[in-house]
Amino acid sequence: MSSVATRLISLIFLLQSRSLCKAGDLADELGVSERTIHRYMGMLEEMGIPIYSERGPYGGFSLMRGYKLPPLIFTAEEATVLYMGAGLVEQMWGQVYHEAVTGVIAKLDNVLPDDLRHQVDEVQRSLVVSSLAARDYRPWAPTLQALRESILRRRRVRITYRSFALEETRRDVDPYALTFRWGLWYLVGYCRLRDDMRSFRVDRIKEARVLKETFDIPPDFSARAYVEHQMQFDDRYMVVVRLDPIAAARAREQMGHWAEIIDHEDGSATVQMQASDFDWATGWVLGQGGRAKALEPPELVARVREEAERIAAEHRSS
Repeated sequence: MSSVATRLISLIFLLQSRSLCKAGDLADELGVSERTIHRYMGMLEEMGIPIYSERGPYGGFSLMRGYKLPPLIFTAEEATVLYMGAGLVEQMWGQVYHEAVTGVIAKLDNVLPDDLRHQVDEVQRSLVVSSLAARDYRPWAPTLQALRESILRRRRVRITYRSFALEETRRDVDPYALTFRWGLWYLVGYCRLRDDMRSFRVDRIKEARVLKETFDIPPDFSARAYVEHQMQFDDRYMVVVRLDPIAAARAREQMGHWAEIIDHEDGSATVQMQASDFDWATGWVLGQGGRAKALEPPELVARVREEAERIAAEHRSS
């Protein structure tokens, strides 16, 4: 379907949703000129769409009272968005939304004409998105379901949580939102144990039980703003590492968008990057298998040397 036809359908929906639309407002929303809007109105009238126009500073366009566009008219691009969106939801949520995804796809298959469905199939074969999640969340499907229900019903939840340091605690949490970030699911909520906002990795929640107690989310709370502000890496150290040609080529592929890479004539490179702690940086240097040399800061150089000596001593003893 051409872009003009797409805009005409969008224009009908805009007119259908409002009592009166000014040409300038419609032009801004569709990204065209006011002259083009007037031309589109003439085209709609020629197609038999009952358009009512009123001149003057308070005038505009509207559909004749009682006219409704038949539902579920999609372009190939719009239908593709719906199909792919349904697939992405199933990838991320698994069984939690499996029935809903199945229903959406069945309804789309039922209402789309054969030629349009063929176009959508062709596009889907050439646009593939997969492996969004860092791990298979099927074992945590009951946990995700319980958390989703508790958020919708504003019910407190009791979780048994295992931290990164393998410390296990039981906490009562007011769950505000679930967020999918860095390939992992996180629960964002108010932790009664710590008396503060916290985020919890869902795959570290061993048990989640919905309680009878209810709660209210503060009216000024934004889950998106909290995630963007709190769930960021705290980059406190500038790390400088020298890489041999093989490791440098790999770094250019994998790190070029977030690290500064200075190339050298022999194919090697110096990498400068921010790190939140020396544990991660030490592990990254050693993970290059002898193809990396830590240069700065001195604390990192010492940590890499100590860890390498400890590993070597352990292998000698074994």
